[in-house]
Amino acid sequence: MPRELITIQIGQAGNQLGCRFWDMALSEHAAYSTNNVYDESMSSFFRHVSTRGEDALEIPLGRGDTPLEWLRARAVLVDMEEGVLNETLNGPLGELFDGRQLIKDVSGSGNNWAHGHCVYGPKYHDKIYNAVRQATELCDSLQSFFFIHSLGGGTGSGLGTYILNMLEDDFQDVYRFTTAVIPSRNDDVITSPYNSMLSLNELANHADCVLPIENQALIDICEEAGTMKKRGAQLGGGKVVTSTLSDSNNRNNKQKAGDGFDAMNTIAAHVLTNLTCSMRFPGSLNVDLNEITTNLVPFPGLHFLMPSLSPVVATFNDHYGGGGFRHNNNNNNRNNKNRIRKKNNNVANNKSLDRVFRDSFSRKTQLICADPRMHMYLACAVIVRGPNISVSGMQNNIEHIKSKIKMAPWNLDGFKTGMCSTASIMNPSAPSALCLANNCAIADTFRGIQQDFYRSYKRKAHVHHYTKFMEEEKFVAANDKICDLIEAYELLDAGGAYKLGRTSNSSSSSSKMNDDRVKEGKGGEYNDSKEEEKRKKVSLLFNKNRGPVVGV
Repeated sequence: MPRELITIQIGQAGNQLGCRFWDMALSEHAAYSTNNVYDESMSSFFRHVSTRGEDALEIPLGRGDTPLEWLRARAVLVDMEEGVLNETLNGPLGELFDGRQLIKDVSGSGNNWAHGHCVYGPKYHDKIYNAVRQATELCDSLQSFFFIHSLGGGTGSGLGTYILNMLEDDFQDVYRFTTAVIPSRNDDVITSPYNSMLSLNELANHADCVLPIENQALIDICEEAGTMKKRGAQLGGGKVVTSTLSDSNNRNNKQKAGDGFDAMNTIAAHVLTNLTCSMRFPGSLNVDLNEITTNLVPFPGLHFLMPSLSPVVATFNDHYGGGGFRHNNNNNNRNNKNRIRKKNNNVANNKSLDRVFRDSFSRKTQLICADPRMHMYLACAVIVRGPNISVSGMQNNIEHIKSKIKMAPWNLDGFKTGMCSTASIMNPSAPSALCLANNCAIADTFRGIQQDFYRSYKRKAHVHHYTKFMEEEKFVAANDKICDLIEAYELLDAGGAYKLGRTSNSSSSSSKMNDDRVKEGKGGEYNDSKEEEKRKKVSLLFNKNRGPVVGV
């Protein structure tokens, strides 16, 4: 029986990244689905309808041999600025989305988490709920909600986490898997540290699994590959991952093709297509999002997975060279299918499984600005796709990599593997790999966000914009939750480093945390390093029902 996913993309970055994902997913189905029928591989992400328009009739899956008519994405699109959604509806992907599943406003959230969460959330609660409910009613066996949003702005962070919380209450049995774009530390949205801190608190409390993609890591990859030029070079790390559909429609235009944002979105979307490949195509070891969550999250509070992609450079080199793909143009699809099969000159496409597997653990392929090789792996998954991949080859590579990394002593065999026989459309002639690591290095990312938060909050800069819509205590609660997360990862990391079967004494880590906070200038009434009692034992974090601790 097919297991459906409903994609919920929120905010400007979430919708633009989401549309790039849909574009690439359609390209893969157009290139590899030669029989032109609606089968199980399509039903996970797409509905089958009789014609265009909102009055189209649903065509059931049946035996998976129904001739293909029209596809509709199982998606809900939300944005409080209508520009991106209007552009989507008027673009080549417009007919892919059901107009009743789009929720928009005109004024935006003003880069304010509180405005998106506390104003637009209640205002559009019923409309969003009805859109999600209608989408679920069209599913036979709903597997997960698949969120795509960023943490730096107001709508993606604030309204996105409101929807996450809402679905936890209304659909308790459905997994909530979130792809969250973390802004770079030199982001030009001055309030992004506030938005990121408040969002991380909600993600820690209400998501089942989080796949963070750091904007700065995408920028670094693009700069090294030489694609950050023209507009991308001018804006540098000052924006969250964005692109425009007009860029996608003009990839043959050299100036557009050099746009760094377009390249960054393509890399991030390639991560998502590899993540979901086993749900869309056959393979000897298929893995879905629920299995990833079950195998890679040893404790409910520690569900942040660091992604890496290999080969990563081939992602946008092939994409720009191949031209655009469209789901409703059969001639173009056939031409594109032949074109991608001829792309054998790229060095990255000739990598063997061993090289691809090894590179997926390299620092340079990480989409988080941290080095997992220097920290403990709590669990790990590798999803490899491509032709002629053997189970024995996968096992040999796993055994080899185990000797190179630090696995948690209580989970030495904590590897989950997935194998999909259908190659990536960006790397059609060779294997590609996506590594998902629950690694203690993520604490470094959280610490960076926290430090940026401290710099502004210690002076109460811009706080008054937030307290118009929420209590200031939310800042305190979010900070305390992130302290707990950092401490938990550090304690587990220390236990692995000393080869102990347990974590180290919590007081030393607590003292270090307080020292870090003092270094960041958290003084006055907020400098409680001398008076604060020992923080609660890290084991309390593993109780998902525990609310955030208040009273820093």
